[in-house]
Amino acid sequence: MGERIEGRVVAITGGGRGIGAATAAALAAKGARVVIGDIDLDVATETAARIGHGVRASRLDVTDAASFRAFLDEAEAEVGPLDVLVNNAGIMPLATVRDEHEDVTARILRLNVEAVIRGTREAVRRMVPRGCGHIVNVASTAGCAGIPGGATYCASKSAVITFSEAAELEVRDAGVRVSCVMPAIVHTELSSGLAELRGVTSVTPEDVADAIVAALVEPRFEVFVPAYAGMIVHTLRLLPRRSREWLTHRLGADRVLLDAVKSDARRAYESRATGAGRAGEAEPAAKKRAAGDAVPKKRTTKASAAAPKKRAAAKGAAKSSTGAPAKGAAKPSTGAPKKRASKTRAATAAPADEGAR
Repeated sequence: MGERIEGRVVAITGGGRGIGAATAAALAAKGARVVIGDIDLDVATETAARIGHGVRASRLDVTDAASFRAFLDEAEAEVGPLDVLVNNAGIMPLATVRDEHEDVTARILRLNVEAVIRGTREAVRRMVPRGCGHIVNVASTAGCAGIPGGATYCASKSAVITFSEAAELEVRDAGVRVSCVMPAIVHTELSSGLAELRGVTSVTPEDVADAIVAALVEPRFEVFVPAYAGMIVHTLRLLPRRSREWLTHRLGADRVLLDAVKSDARRAYESRATGAGRAGEAEPAAKKRAAGDAVPKKRTTKASAAAPKKRAAAKGAAKSSTGAPAKGAAKPSTGAPKKRASKTRAATAAPADEGAR
């Protein structure tokens, strides 16, 4: 008969668009009490209103631990103890290894990997004491093989798969289940500019949502969408590398991401995914320097500026006490000057954005 959906409290990250929004709609229609979180609160609010069924929306920055904790705290306070967490938020900027900017690499790992680990940890800490719960981590079939043009993305989704496997083994005996969803190409903004794969039909967000609902009703770890993609993945793993690469080429998988790099069809998505087009977000300092801008000068506080004068005055006073003239600056020392660092100067030596990294 399976698990019941009606009445279960479900939190979904990245719920404003795509797979997250479709999953919220599918679960809400079956009677789940759904809370969606998204970095764009306006979009999340519009999505919640469109779905109806009492769906709630909250702002969520999955890269911030306090924000994630507050999101789940608020959901539990307003709706009830967390039964299901769907870690769906993620991005897929495309670039070759040579051209990908280090800031983009870091952003992919923060959103696709660290956020999933953070969310899973928060959910486990709430679910294990109650002896029940289900965590759904959305990965990708791209995490099952390296695909040119998306090396970091593939690595991030591979990390989600193996992390989820370990987490499932840790918490299963405590009554908590973990599922890992691995879709092929999904018709969302994320897949803009991608060609169809030969032999593998692309799917819709609703297809993925239905698979997530099915995994909650009949818990299982691997959830491939479409289901036969799992057979292809497992078959490829059994083949020698040369045979695997040949079959991958025949399917067109070795070019599907590479051919979409710098595609005009992806321009809007790439800008949003990398943060380049986000209002109010400062351009990374490393990117500015790469563009030829000057590195910010070290800031000097009044306290640090006054320190040399005080030291000079102290030297003058010392000479005066031994019979040396009191007037004028201290004579240059012939020895190597001692290194003297003040706490104030150390704190202001690096720009704030550098110190936060």
